[in-house]
Amino acid sequence: MKKIFRGVLLASAMTFFSCNDNGENKEVAQADSSAQEFEYKVDEFADLKILRYQIPGWENLSLKEQKLVYYLTQAGLAGRDIIWDQNYKHNLEIREALQNIYANYEGDKSSDDWKAFETYLKRVWFSNGIHHHYSNDKLKPGFSKEYLNSLLEATGTELTGEPFEVIFNDKDMKKVNLDESKGLVEGSAVNFYGEGITADEVTKFYAAKKSPNPKKPLAFGINTKLVKENGQLVEKVYKSGGLYGEAIDEIIGWLEKAKSVAENEKQANALGLLIEYYKTGDLQTWDDYNVVWVEATEGNIDYINSFIEVYNDPMGYTGSYETIVQIKDFDMSEKMSVLEKDVQWFEDNSPIMDEHKKDSVVGVTYKTVIVAGEAGDASPSTPIGVNLPNSSWIRKAHGSKSVSLGNIINAYDNAGGSDKLKEFAHDEEEVALSEEYGKEADKLHTALHEVVGHASGQLNEGVGTTKETLKSYASTLEEGRADLVGLYYLMDPKLEELGLTDDAEKLGKAAYNDYIRNGLMTQLVRIEQGADIEEAHMRNRQWVSAWVFEKGKEEGVIEKVQKGGKTYYDIKDYQKLRELFGELLKETQRIKSEGDFEAAKNLVENYGVKVDQELHREVLERNEKFKSAPYSGFLNPVLVPEMDENGEIISIKVTQPESFESQMMDYGKNYSFLTEKKEAAEAAAEM
Repeated sequence: MKKIFRGVLLASAMTFFSCNDNGENKEVAQADSSAQEFEYKVDEFADLKILRYQIPGWENLSLKEQKLVYYLTQAGLAGRDIIWDQNYKHNLEIREALQNIYANYEGDKSSDDWKAFETYLKRVWFSNGIHHHYSNDKLKPGFSKEYLNSLLEATGTELTGEPFEVIFNDKDMKKVNLDESKGLVEGSAVNFYGEGITADEVTKFYAAKKSPNPKKPLAFGINTKLVKENGQLVEKVYKSGGLYGEAIDEIIGWLEKAKSVAENEKQANALGLLIEYYKTGDLQTWDDYNVVWVEATEGNIDYINSFIEVYNDPMGYTGSYETIVQIKDFDMSEKMSVLEKDVQWFEDNSPIMDEHKKDSVVGVTYKTVIVAGEAGDASPSTPIGVNLPNSSWIRKAHGSKSVSLGNIINAYDNAGGSDKLKEFAHDEEEVALSEEYGKEADKLHTALHEVVGHASGQLNEGVGTTKETLKSYASTLEEGRADLVGLYYLMDPKLEELGLTDDAEKLGKAAYNDYIRNGLMTQLVRIEQGADIEEAHMRNRQWVSAWVFEKGKEEGVIEKVQKGGKTYYDIKDYQKLRELFGELLKETQRIKSEGDFEAAKNLVENYGVKVDQELHREVLERNEKFKSAPYSGFLNPVLVPEMDENGEIISIKVTQPESFESQMMDYGKNYSFLTEKKEAAEAAAEM
């Protein structure tokens, strides 16, 4: 499990000059990125903010390295359609219709209806579909059926039947439903399962699958859609010649180019196995790839590419398509490498039970990286930290890679402000601590979460994988467990000894203040009044914060304070709070190690799902004065290759997209490999 998202506010943006497979250049409006004052913010609409990020140090890469980055980013974009279809079965058809209207409508563009249409389209682009990227609720258009019909007619666009009606009706309201009473599969609109399949059928289907080596369980379901054919459950595999084959063939083509300019043999071998996996869909090849990939630690360029995270699957089996292309940040990575060297110390001194500790934490690598491009589930909304692979046995035997997305974090920091902090912080001392140590604490928490947190602990002998034992609670339990590791150590003097901070006590206080404030209050601006918390990271922040608040009540560890009719949380005993974080970490690790489903369910349902509605109403009212949107996403910088007379790349320039709309329309024009061939691809997968 890996994604770390920025506390309460998060985003990405661009426009471009792309080179397709046959070398044809297609020019789109560009924005000059050489200005001294870089403009991070591009757009703001609904509850979303669009930002840009830079690629510092690009000019220091060799041409061969630049080519590698370019080919990897093109491979990522080639699969962009996949996440749209995974998110919802009608997304591609709806997107194409809305984009055709946007490109061809010549009527009144000053009306409120047209502005509402533009906002809806931009929200759909941001979420890679018609469901909100974070809440999973279906997006509500601010225009009528009649108006959309008039736009369709005016532009000669066809959108009929369910794809049209679902924009306005109450069908498929939740992309990912975690309320078991509504059916985890039946109540989810996500397109990982065919019609008429129940959660119980999914569980039984995968429980019947056995890995050749039980100690090295295969990731069953990670790259398939489960459907019913003639009353029998059948997997449609994501592969060349199978489901999503048209896009996957494009991905393979770019990966083959990337392999030709690999920095070293291990990197080339990893790319070769990834290509083979895309060709065959074979799960053993997927494991072989991950082993080679995690051990390929040399070189300046790295990447994430494939069907990886299972957050969007209510059953926790199928991975969403995503890619991130990374360039090593040499200065920051050197500073943070100390965590890699001392990771065993953290494991040995953890408050978890001895039998749950690893005797030897192997192969953990941590780097701060510069993002050069993202696609799929990582774009426009991006994580700020990543830890992979997800396989427990690979992590134990071969280690893992942890990265912090440095230029993404920098973009957030430069686009933010402190007004909201001052509104919700209890006192001036809390504000001062956050302003002085907040950014440092945020970076170190991400590092500890990724390097130490996800790498720590082990399952008891004979206990199945967490997706088998903890089921729909696996993701939020793992993220909360890793958060708790970071929280426990953020106030440890060891961080001063390692030279990571000049004052561990102040660092820890700033981190604890920010975490409790966010977990119990400020993150609530992300959900509508009356709603439960659904998203895994939001849940884990609340169940961690609510648990320590409740357990520390008798000793007054955290006080809930009313001042001037406003609610605040005031931490009175930071050392005791650290002990409580340790107690909860111990219990959370026990739940994972033993596969205790009932304990996981009780922890999440009792502390992480329900919201204090009176407090929620207050938080929303206090937040109304802040115009800044609660969610952010990013445009991607555009890599523009210059060719010689023989069609060979002689240089690659980094440009910035002019607007969110221009980048999305460009992507739609140049990377839509499934929209016209989706039915053919699905038919081929059935053969």
